Amino acid sequence: MALATKRTTRKADESAGKKSGAKRSETKAAAKKSPAKKSSGKKDAIKLDAVENTTVDAHVLDRLFETVESRRGTNPALSHSARLLSRGRKKIAQKFGEEAVECLIEAVAGKQSEFISESADVLYHLIVMWVDAGVTPQEVWQELRRREAMSGVEEKASRPAQEGA
Repeated sequence: MALATKRTTRKADESAGKKSGAKRSETKAAAKKSPAKKSSGKKDAIKLDAVENTTVDAHVLDRLFETVESRRGTNPALSHSARLLSRGRKKIAQKFGEEAVECLIEAVAGKQSEFISESADVLYHLIVMWVDAGVTPQEVWQELRRREAMSGVEEKASRPAQEGA
């Protein structure tokens, strides 16, 4: 499934890439000058680009959230996000569940490119749910930072007991 916000996000990514182009060149130049380890050339450059893109694109979810939020109340015929939001939380949750199942199927099948694509779909539909529910990415990031300070065992033990669990 193609994300409806892809065009907007791509433009933002391209402009961010132009701004960080000099920095990327500097990093690559520094990596070439480093005597630490003999490089295998192109393969190392690809790894370096992947690391840089991860760092540079860490805010892609925030930008996607802003784009989805801007689609709220707009014409559902022109925006997939607007269409989902207009159909209500049950439909959004249903789509999120469908995408999550597809993601799991591809993960278990070991189809990496499909797994990556479905993962993007899951994140997109999760963000649509956040917009519908009035949850911001900053609230989720804050909760992740809180959990980061403790082990998984500690974090799970700190949760209130749920009936039937």
